[in-house]
Amino acid sequence: MTVDAHHHLWDLDVRDQDWIRGPALGPLRRNFTLADLEPQARAAGVDRTVLVQTVTVAQETPEFLALAAAHELIAGVVGWTDLTRPDIADELARLRALPGGSHLKGVRHQVQSEPDPGWLLRPDVRRGLAAVADAGLVYDLVVLPHQLSACTEAARALPRLTFVLDHLGKPPIASGDREPWAADLRALAALPNTVAKLSGLVTEAGPAARTPAGLRPYVDTALDAFGPGRLMAGSDWPVCTLAMPYAEVHALNRELTAGLGEAERAAVFGTTATRVYDL
Repeated sequence: MTVDAHHHLWDLDVRDQDWIRGPALGPLRRNFTLADLEPQARAAGVDRTVLVQTVTVAQETPEFLALAAAHELIAGVVGWTDLTRPDIADELARLRALPGGSHLKGVRHQVQSEPDPGWLLRPDVRRGLAAVADAGLVYDLVVLPHQLSACTEAARALPRLTFVLDHLGKPPIASGDREPWAADLRALAALPNTVAKLSGLVTEAGPAARTPAGLRPYVDTALDAFGPGRLMAGSDWPVCTLAMPYAEVHALNRELTAGLGEAERAAVFGTTATRVYDL
C-alpha cells in the first residue's frame, strides 16, 4: 500500500486561510478539494492519504473527520485542538466520538508561528501533549530549525508519545546550509519515539535546488538518522504546487530513495505511515 502521509485541503468558501498572504503564495488562494486531489493521487499510485490540519480553527477537525468517513482515500486525519485547554482529554474524546472520529490519528499545532522557541516545553502544553499520548494519538511537529532542540526535549520528557516531525523540520535547503539543522535532527532522531516526514522539501529549496542533487544531502541525513522504518513520504499538496505538481513530487521522492532495498522503500512509502498512524 502506498500512503501519501501529508497533504492538505481547503475551501475558501467555507473559511479563509489567513496564512495565504502575499504574491509568493498567491497561487494557493483558491479552493483545493478532494475532488482535485483524488485523480492525481490515483495516477501517482497512492492508495491512502493522511489529511493534515491547516488552520487553528476548532471547526476544521470535525469537517476533516466527516470527509474521511465519506471517502476511502483519506485513511487518517491529523487535526487541531487547543492543547492548553483545561479539558483537553474530554475534548479529544469528543472528537473521537464524532462521525468519522475513528479517523483521528494525531494532533498538530503551528509551533513554527509561536514566538516562544520553547513553546512545547510550557507546563500547560506539556499537559496537553500527555493527554494526546493518553488518547493513543500521535503529535505532528511543524517547526523551524531553531525549534528542533525544544522538540527533542519534549520528546525526551514524554516517551509515551510519538512525535512526527513534518517536513524534516524545514531545513535551510535554499541556502545550502546543513548545520546546525543536521546535528539537531540527529539529536531528535536518537529518541525512539520520533518519526519524520520526507515532505515539504521542494518549497524549502530554491529553484536551483529542487533537484535530486540539491535535496539528496538533506534526505540522506534523515535516512541515516531515522532509518527508513521511521521515515514516511508525503506530498504536502497543495503547498507543493508552488514548486512542482503532485506527480513530480512523488517521482522525486522515489528517485531520492532509489538506493534503498525493496522493504526499506516500502516503509518510506507506506509501512511507516500505516504503523505510526494506525491506518
